[in-house]
Amino acid sequence: MAKTGAGAVPRAETLLVELLTEELPPRALEALARAFRDHLTNDLESAGLRSTGSAARYFATPRRLAVSISRVLSVAPEVREKLQGPPVKAPPEAVAGFARKYGVAPEQLTQLDTTKGVVYAVERVVPGARLAEVLARKVEAALAALPIPKTMRWGDGEAQFVRPVHALTMLHGAKLIPGTVLGLAAGRRTRGHRFMSRNWIALRDAESYESQLLEQGRVVADFDARRTQIERQLQAEAGAQRATLGEYQDLLGEVTALVEHPSVYTGSFDKAFLEIPQECLALTLRQNQKYFPLFDATGAMLPRFFIVSNLQVEDPRQIVAGNERVVRPRLEDARFFYDQDRKVRLEDRLPLLDKVVFHNKLGSQLERVKRLEILAGIVAGQIDAHVESAKRAALLSKADLLTGMVGEFPQLQGTMGRYYALHDGEAAEVADAIESHYRPRFAGDQLPKDLVGCALALADKLYLLAGCFGVGQQPTGEKDPFGLRRAALGVIRILVERALPVSLHALVNATYEVLPKDIGQAHTEVEVFIRERLRSYLSDRGYSASEVESVLSRMLVRLDQVLQQLDAVRAFAQLPEAPSLAAANKRIANILKQAGGALTEFDPSLFNQKEEQELANTFAALQPEFEQAFKSGDYTRALQTLVALKDPVDIFFDKVLVMDKDQRVRQNRIGFLGKLHATMNRIADLSKLAA
Repeated sequence: MAKTGAGAVPRAETLLVELLTEELPPRALEALARAFRDHLTNDLESAGLRSTGSAARYFATPRRLAVSISRVLSVAPEVREKLQGPPVKAPPEAVAGFARKYGVAPEQLTQLDTTKGVVYAVERVVPGARLAEVLARKVEAALAALPIPKTMRWGDGEAQFVRPVHALTMLHGAKLIPGTVLGLAAGRRTRGHRFMSRNWIALRDAESYESQLLEQGRVVADFDARRTQIERQLQAEAGAQRATLGEYQDLLGEVTALVEHPSVYTGSFDKAFLEIPQECLALTLRQNQKYFPLFDATGAMLPRFFIVSNLQVEDPRQIVAGNERVVRPRLEDARFFYDQDRKVRLEDRLPLLDKVVFHNKLGSQLERVKRLEILAGIVAGQIDAHVESAKRAALLSKADLLTGMVGEFPQLQGTMGRYYALHDGEAAEVADAIESHYRPRFAGDQLPKDLVGCALALADKLYLLAGCFGVGQQPTGEKDPFGLRRAALGVIRILVERALPVSLHALVNATYEVLPKDIGQAHTEVEVFIRERLRSYLSDRGYSASEVESVLSRMLVRLDQVLQQLDAVRAFAQLPEAPSLAAANKRIANILKQAGGALTEFDPSLFNQKEEQELANTFAALQPEFEQAFKSGDYTRALQTLVALKDPVDIFFDKVLVMDKDQRVRQNRIGFLGKLHATMNRIADLSKLAA
């Protein structure tokens, strides 16, 4: 490696930066660690301090954030730069001033030919940044850029961070890099596990960091490795007990942020608590206690749970007993809420909804459900669902918001409504619709399982969309406080994946009919918003931009057949005749546009060239098969019938002048092309497939 400065050879070694802190926010820990790694890595890259093959890792435990970056240089390579000065015709004083600014004599300046003419220039060598001189500033800048909504101060200093910081380590290989960050001078000592390692650990070098923490400090520093270790233990224990974990991934990440050396133990609770809906029990265990509930092969909850402890002991009975004592009051609370809630019927709670504001311009929750009752009935009629069941479910759909259980666990709205509706003696399809009208809650979530649920889910989401757009509460940028993007995607998924034969336009119009008359009529804006989400939805399903555009440019009224249409377009595009037909379609569209409109009437007797007669005959011959396939929903076969047009269309454009001098002939040809164009584009605008 070339020498830099006073003969020093830059070293490319691993850099370690670690902060020891008070307990960091568990849900944000991994994101903070990733951001710290990315910011510091990018800053070192910009300074030229990372050499080829450099790789970066992050470490994160409840009380530490650390970054390890391999092949970091002690000194960045020097940089040669050429600085432009005044034109060669500039006064001598200007030239001399430029030379003096950069410490050279005027005769040492060179000339440079630029777009603005020939100018004077000076060449100089800029020494590379020295890691020891810049690292502390870059660490401070990386920490300041972390996504921390609120910082705090500690002690007498002015430093601010998400939690108080107690120690700082900055090592380049085995060498300590001096510097001060957040008021702390860098050292080479770190702490191990809070209980299983009480002494300070003197780090030998940056490469030894992870192994020393594990061997001397009983800390698994790598976040991903710790998560994998926890998951492996959980799955092994569940398998040994012939149990399953249910949906555990979200909790897994949070628990990983709470421990440094994980061990899994099994706790249990009284079987009598299983009388409570298992959704309540599971949420209590997961959210309040960070335990993993267990289920049998049928999905029924077992009276056992897993504890991920931060202690590894030979006899865990004390740990298990302590956790079991803690969980019992939580389960008692859940039972109390469940018993108390069932003493009041959902229907009897409706008057109280009048005191709960949904939106200051859209009224109370009671006004909302009364409008939903009307709208759900309309939607149910359009999709052939049981109208009265949909209306009843709509009226009761928000009553569980006033229950103690939903007050404690808002995630259970709808779920508890179903249980309470069944307890009140409501029909099963009404109860199921109350639960499922929030679906889909997130990407990949299940859809309502029956048509009554679909009707209410559509009504609820459309009411939210139309109401918020009507009062000017559209999403802006990344802000979407009412979840309108999620609501639009829910509408799309229900219409598309349940193949409901209903017009989106009609649904939006019906929604505005039930809204107050003083609410803005944003029909078009709502439909455009949903269609834009539809583009993203179809793209996520793997369709190309041209395929999606070809179908959506037809301004579909119904969405239930969009997937079949896209599959047909994809199959058509694979045919060897497709490029030529797409190009011809685009040419026809341009001719019709030039003609000022798409006429579709023509008189075959006016065709005076055999090429247009042959094209007309081919078109007439394939039309019956096309129509039959189209009406039966076999869009792939319908588009494939168009293949017969390829040669006649090519010959037509080669031999026939559409814009004939004879007005009758010209208009007749335009009318024929208009008819041909309308048929070719009945399923999708094939011109969008043209290169």
